[in-house]
Amino acid sequence: MKEILHRLEQKRAEARLGGGQKRIDTQHARGKLTARERLELLLDEGSFEEFDMFVEHRATEFGMQETKIPGDGVVTGWGTINGRLTYVYSQDFTVFGGSLSETHAKKICKIMEMAMNVGAPVIGLNDSGGARIQEGVDSLGGYADVFLKNVLASGVIPQISVIMGPCAGGAVYSPAMTDFIFMVRDTSYMFVTGPDVVKTVTQEEVTQEDLGGATPHTQKSSVADGAFDNDVEALAGIRRLFDFLPLSNKEQPPVRPVFDEPDRLEMSLDTLVPSNPNKPYDMLELITKVADEGDFFEIQKDFAKNIITGFARIEGSTVGVVANQPMVLAGCLDTNSSRKAARFVRFCDCFNIPLVTFVDVPGFLPGTSQEHGGIIKHGAKLLFAYAEATVPKLTVITRKAFGGAYDVMSSKHIRGDVNYAWPSAQIAVMGAKGAVEIIYRSEIGDEDAIAKRTQEYEDRFLSPFVAAQRGYIDEVIMPHSTRRRLARALAMLATKDQSIPWKKHDNIPL
Repeated sequence: MKEILHRLEQKRAEARLGGGQKRIDTQHARGKLTARERLELLLDEGSFEEFDMFVEHRATEFGMQETKIPGDGVVTGWGTINGRLTYVYSQDFTVFGGSLSETHAKKICKIMEMAMNVGAPVIGLNDSGGARIQEGVDSLGGYADVFLKNVLASGVIPQISVIMGPCAGGAVYSPAMTDFIFMVRDTSYMFVTGPDVVKTVTQEEVTQEDLGGATPHTQKSSVADGAFDNDVEALAGIRRLFDFLPLSNKEQPPVRPVFDEPDRLEMSLDTLVPSNPNKPYDMLELITKVADEGDFFEIQKDFAKNIITGFARIEGSTVGVVANQPMVLAGCLDTNSSRKAARFVRFCDCFNIPLVTFVDVPGFLPGTSQEHGGIIKHGAKLLFAYAEATVPKLTVITRKAFGGAYDVMSSKHIRGDVNYAWPSAQIAVMGAKGAVEIIYRSEIGDEDAIAKRTQEYEDRFLSPFVAAQRGYIDEVIMPHSTRRRLARALAMLATKDQSIPWKKHDNIPL
């Protein structure tokens, strides 16, 4: 028996070595951790339970039967993050470049199926050269099997992808169908076709970094939700994000111990909004002062900066925050910000996370580039997402809420549950000056008359009390009491039960 146990330990040691010490050293030289080192940092110490350690590929073409490595390029299993269950897979670049084979795919599909059955998130650490060419269509079929699991798991369990190396061709579509994608600067890349193919087809010379690095994907394409400087920071960031999320769509968001009083008053908020309506202020200041202990995990912070999305806690429970940012484009909605916020709203609704919306929006960004870029349809995505959402929805209008953008930003008319306004709020079809120049066009040129009309319009239509008189605003509140008001409203809405008409699925304007 001792000999058998010794043989088992030998086989385990062989599997843990992956592609061998030389390749491990190469991985380290590139500033990257190995697949197993990454799991050690991601999961609680000693919590990882591995599946399929001894699985090997079954390919025989191109002499592949002579090269078999236990695990076949991916480490799979389950563990815990701060005591909460998660399933994981970590691709091993030291084994066939982390390329995906038929058996490699089956290992990933196996833990994804288990995750759906049990009700726990899946975290994928991607570091792969793509499909294993020696296996031909079998590797393509393996990718398609993974894609199907991604689709079936969507909205059932949270799915998080971390790109920690190359991710090319078909390999990019599995991460693209997960809920969040994070990258590591300078060592991770995502592209459908690499620089060599681009040069061959279009004669365009481009580096891996410029084509598919963290910078273009966090700032331009919005494919990635965030980026970290190295593997260690990335895995610590994923642990932090994980703590905000429920394990499945059948669970409520986790509640954490909090040492921040829910009725805390923040007097500095009374002077946050400048007296000059055209002067910007930082909406992040409001978010951090309302959140428990100032903790806010921002999503896509480098893309469409005119809107802010991310997770915070109020009285220990997770909320999703959407907020216009007056510091960028005056907080206007455009094509990019509408898409960004719509996707975030839909994620929160999938997983029972209440939505808190801070509004300061002068309207939709005008211009031919916006109209030709589809602002009508992109703006409709955000409207659709808010109207469809059945989670508790709280809205605070801090300053401007003009035109259709007022409707879109979780207004009472699209089933906002509790809608507050600060005394500084202005709610109207448009700003006073523009409205007056349309209504009193004949008086243009008479500055005194226009100034008088503008002041009359502001007094009559821009006051939050006009909307409050009609019940569109539930209460005009003091800025310093915003946290207390939100905490009480969330507690009141904790048992909210709202449904939508039966349907197979909706048809959001994609």
